Amino acid sequence: MRMADGPTVECEIQVAGPVARVWELVADINLPARLSPELQRAAWLDGAGTPALGARFEGHNRHEKLGEWRTVSEVVELEPERVFAWAVMDADGRFGEPTLDPARRLASWRFELHPVDGGTRLRQTAVLGPGRNGLSLAIERWPDREEEFVASRRRELRAGMEATLRGIKALVEHGS
Repeated sequence: MRMADGPTVECEIQVAGPVARVWELVADINLPARLSPELQRAAWLDGAGTPALGARFEGHNRHEKLGEWRTVSEVVELEPERVFAWAVMDADGRFGEPTLDPARRLASWRFELHPVDGGTRLRQTAVLGPGRNGLSLAIERWPDREEEFVASRRRELRAGMEATLRGIKALVEHGS
C-alpha cells in the first residue's frame, strides 16, 4: 500500500457497558494520552471544552523516530453517542507547509459507537493523508521503501488503537 491509497487502520472492540458511558470516554480528548504510546496530551482551543462540530484542539505527540511535535485537530463529524471524528493538521509545519485546512490533513481519526445486545460495539479508524505527515519525510528520502514504511506505520497505529480500545473497555467494565 502506498500513501496515495489513503492507508487506513480500523480496530473494533465489544464493551460490556452502555453507549452513554463509552461516549463519555470517547469524547474526552485527553483519554488517548493516557492509553496511547504516541499522543502525550491534548487541550481544547478557542474556548471549547467539549466536542462540537468545528471545535479545535491541539495534540502533543512523541515518536521515537520523529521526536516531538504539535498538531491542531478540528472536529469534522459529531453525532453524540454515535460518531466523533476529527481531522489532524500540521499547524506548525513540522512535515511541510503549515496548514489548518482539514482538506490538507495529515490524518483523520474517527470513533463509532453502536449499541449491541449486552453493551456497545466501539470502532476506531485512522486514515493517513492526504496531506504531508511523518511518513512523507521517510518516503522522500527512500522512495523505494514506501510500502515498507506505510506497512510499519499501520502496524504502529494498530497497536496504539488496540491499546486505546482495551483501555476504554477496562474503564467501562472495571473502572480501572
